[in-house]
Amino acid sequence: MTNHLHLLARAIEPFRLSDILRDFKSHVARKVLESLEKESIESRAEWILNHLKYKENISPKVKDYRFWKNGFHPVEISSASFFEQKIIYIHQNPVRAMIVEEDHHYLFSSARDYTGIKGLVNISLY
Repeated sequence: MTNHLHLLARAIEPFRLSDILRDFKSHVARKVLESLEKESIESRAEWILNHLKYKENISPKVKDYRFWKNGFHPVEISSASFFEQKIIYIHQNPVRAMIVEEDHHYLFSSARDYTGIKGLVNISLY
């Protein structure tokens, strides 16, 4: 989606999902901000950076830019049917937003992999 992310993830001991999400968010923010600051062909790069510019002392962890909103909304997947329900919800998100007509047409969706088209997102099922 253009303004949010859905992610199904799993942590295997000794790793913790909260640590994985923290590192993921940090890595993505760093890479996007580096791209916008240094090598951007995005015409709105300056506007985006100004919009993300850290203002006031909202959080001691934020130094220059606030890329992510605080927090996330974890939901434990407790059954195969609940997993399937979440996959369908995630895949239908760009359809409901009227970005595409069919879920597998959204380039950044794992829906492509589920229909036999290699998607841009690497997925693995255990």
